Amino acid sequence: MYWRRIAELPGWLKAVMLGQLVSSAGALAWIYLTLYLVEDRGMSAQQAGFAAAAYGVGLLGGNLGGGWFGDRFGLRSAAVASQLLWAVACVAMPVVPPAGLGVVAGVAGLFGGASRPNLSALVATALPDERRREGIALSRTASNAGFTIGPPLGGLLAAYDFSLVFVLDAVSSLVLAAIVWRWVPAGRRTVAVASAGMWRALVRDRSVVVLLATIVVVDTVYRQVFATMPLLLRDAGSPAVAYGVLIGLSSVVIVCCEAPLAVRLRGHRALRVIAVGFALVGAGLAVLGIWPALAGATVAIVVITAGEMLYKPTATAHVADAAPIGMVGRYSSLYAAASISGMFLAPALGGSAYQHAPGLLFPVAAALALAAGVVLILVGERRRAALPAGRQDDRRPGADHTVDAAQ
Repeated sequence: MYWRRIAELPGWLKAVMLGQLVSSAGALAWIYLTLYLVEDRGMSAQQAGFAAAAYGVGLLGGNLGGGWFGDRFGLRSAAVASQLLWAVACVAMPVVPPAGLGVVAGVAGLFGGASRPNLSALVATALPDERRREGIALSRTASNAGFTIGPPLGGLLAAYDFSLVFVLDAVSSLVLAAIVWRWVPAGRRTVAVASAGMWRALVRDRSVVVLLATIVVVDTVYRQVFATMPLLLRDAGSPAVAYGVLIGLSSVVIVCCEAPLAVRLRGHRALRVIAVGFALVGAGLAVLGIWPALAGATVAIVVITAGEMLYKPTATAHVADAAPIGMVGRYSSLYAAASISGMFLAPALGGSAYQHAPGLLFPVAAALALAAGVVLILVGERRRAALPAGRQDDRRPGADHTVDAAQ
């Protein structure tokens, strides 16, 4: 049944997901960026940190602005352009003088970030409402499958010649760009909508604003898995490889389970599914607070991964559902930026908290995730109560979201 549903997807969409797998498997350069800058380019740890921070700032800017270009010039054109420019930045990184490395890193982050909301919007607009969560989950599955291959491959290439890491990253991005350009249908242009119109639309549907705010909170606490859980395991006496195995296991579970789970839950209200996902993230963080050991971290990762599989594809699809015609790219950009906010907030907040009050970090993080879930439940119930009879669901009523937005 499940594999039959995959076979029923449009051929171009399956090709794009294959391209995402290849691109994700080759997305190696920026994983090892700091190590490369210190070992191969002779930077100090501080200089490398500033360059990596420039990449992060560019990434946030690209996520925020990429969808505007997609809505204005077409999702397909914007996705291809961002992949091509990302490839150029990758090739430039090994040859640019040291003084320009921070600039190139920031530009690379900008182009890399811009591709994400446009690819997400392409997938979302390709499918009818009832299959949108499933499509987003499959897209994430393809990316996670590639990510299980990429880091070990990058490590091997880095040991031989670090420049090859950037070359492979560029080539894999060109593969995705070629697939999108060749296989994604051109489609019709949607009517361009002014940015002010987007803000007016958000004011009219404040549940989207609340959802984005809760995503910022939950992403910040969720990313403690990457920011401070390694420190927790180190202090508990666990070897570094144990943490790597846990993260790899999480990716395998997502690849195997996320898309089938989305199919099973496609009839359930989006905000409730997201809220349950938040609650599971909170429960996993609570386990870390109560049981700060390798066994506790194993249980926590399983629970947190279950929560991630519930809330991430559902929230991505729900924000696309809420977008008025002509704004899917911009709405996807807002979600994309909210969903990576923890990359900046988690290390700073979590690191400070772990240094000064390590016993409080994970209980407080758990409470914040649970509170975000409660807020979403309340917002969802209030929104349902305000809808006319016959429209008691979590989707924006009256919009044709399957308009040709591939462009």
